[in-house]
Amino acid sequence: MLDVLLITFPFFALVLCGYVAARRRMLPFEAISGLNSFVLYFALPCMLYRFGASTPIAQLLDGSAIAVYLVCALVLVAFVVAVSMNRRIGWNDAAFGALVAAFPNTGFMGVPLLVALLGAGAAGPAILTILVDLLVTTSLCVALSRLDGADQHGASRAASNALRGVALNPMPWAIVLGGISSALQMQPLKPVMQTIGLLADSASPVALFTIGAVLARSQAMAAQREQAPMPLRDFVPVALIKLVVHPLLVLMVGAAAIYLGLPLAKFALTVMVLVAALPSASNVSLLAERFGADTGRIARIILLTTAAAFLTFSGAVALMR
Repeated sequence: MLDVLLITFPFFALVLCGYVAARRRMLPFEAISGLNSFVLYFALPCMLYRFGASTPIAQLLDGSAIAVYLVCALVLVAFVVAVSMNRRIGWNDAAFGALVAAFPNTGFMGVPLLVALLGAGAAGPAILTILVDLLVTTSLCVALSRLDGADQHGASRAASNALRGVALNPMPWAIVLGGISSALQMQPLKPVMQTIGLLADSASPVALFTIGAVLARSQAMAAQREQAPMPLRDFVPVALIKLVVHPLLVLMVGAAAIYLGLPLAKFALTVMVLVAALPSASNVSLLAERFGADTGRIARIILLTTAAAFLTFSGAVALMR
């Protein structure tokens, strides 16, 4: 366990640094969107391309891993929506609560952390989960969020808009280009590859720092809007589902799939379980704000899962290894 904590500590420490910097206004809130844009449009796509290009194409086309992770995501979304909805929480808030419970922080935190823990082979299964969460989980939850007073046409339009947003997101395209490079055994010219390498090397520290800054900004903005303290039952159960139920669900479904003869590698299952044990994706708070959901609730879930994951994720790694 101690050797795991020694690896995970720097990652969570960088998140804390970003949180403190934004909280104490050492980093202005106005600058956070610039950091986020750098990570999203430059550094992270280069990192994902490099991992994709160096991963055997068979790992990037692992249908068994995609099927297991997708089934778990759909089950988790349905479960969280069902248990969340009440007089105060409608479709909009329940849907984004489900998204924050089913969407781990794989891009900003998971890929570099899992590669550091398990080796370069962990990149392939982790990248597959990013595609599922970006293409399916996010689109589904955005569509569900429009069911408050909307007809089926409104939900389908929301899903279409979500898919359009995915099409403009550089991360899936970086993964696809990396997969093509892997399949064709091709690389860009050396100066181009060196530029990609520099940007890729910057992705992990800047992304982790940005996660903390985004959390601090979301918490501050939510506090300004709220009139009364939020009941613990509105966000603590979702955080527990994210950190405990999600990885257990992936483990059980994956183990059942292997038992039934599905060609799923045990190493790929280990990676997916650890992906599910990651804290919630910080960009869900930006989506929630855009679609008018309760950003205070989403920010609390993300902050709680990020803080608690230092111990829960490290424990999951110790058990799965």
